[in-house]
Amino acid sequence: MLERPVVNTGLKTEDTIALARAKHQMENISGVMRTLNKIGSTIEFGLSKLPESKQAWLNAQVHKALMFVLKSNLKTMKKGQEFRKPSDNTYRALVTTSGVLGGVFGPAAFAADLTIATKFMMRSIIDIARSEGEDIYDPETQLSCLEVFALGGRSPDDDGLETGYYATRLALNAGIRQAADFVAKNGISEIGKLLISSTNPLVKVVAIIASRFSVQVSEKFMAQAVPVAGAVGGGTVNFVFIQHFQKMARAHFVIRRLERSYGFETVKKAYELV
Repeated sequence: MLERPVVNTGLKTEDTIALARAKHQMENISGVMRTLNKIGSTIEFGLSKLPESKQAWLNAQVHKALMFVLKSNLKTMKKGQEFRKPSDNTYRALVTTSGVLGGVFGPAAFAADLTIATKFMMRSIIDIARSEGEDIYDPETQLSCLEVFALGGRSPDDDGLETGYYATRLALNAGIRQAADFVAKNGISEIGKLLISSTNPLVKVVAIIASRFSVQVSEKFMAQAVPVAGAVGGGTVNFVFIQHFQKMARAHFVIRRLERSYGFETVKKAYELV
């Protein structure tokens, strides 16, 4: 059990405890990632033997899946809908089933499984955001939900760069604000234009998130590379995936809830103390 913080953070005691718990969840992820690495490394060739062309293909699939999920949510989520209480287990079952089915058919079904699993994971993340008081119809909130896929991961190009929670957010914040402002000003109908230019802030944000998310996705691909082992591997990896990102989402949106009350800088400083 997490010990009660005794430091003076400037936050109420209960909020300091909530922040400390969120930080613990955000930073104690090595076991989950180690599980992913172990699953991926059991396959015959191992991730280190994956051809560069296949790695490039995987990166492209990750980028495509994230773009599809973001565009789909922005276009289809309408105000006034009634939502049931979030069910982590329901989403876990759906994502795990997708992994099992994708694993049975091996690499040929990987892209479809990745898109379906990512969509369900995003829906679960959105439910968690709503439970912490977020306006899920706000484009900035939608982008903050997508941001969860960058948490707890590391890009091969990140050597020498900070990859902690606030470092990741600071790297994405400006692009998220600019992209959200564009959608707010021009409407959802203009989302196609937003995705055309490679210099567009939304495209840049998705590229950063994809580079981090693709590390875990590569392990997923290796676990599903052999059809016989793929059904078990694909289902297991998908289950680990959604558990991990649900955990990251809960911590992320607790922290954002506190930031709405105390301000970004105050909570950031408190995060460093707890």
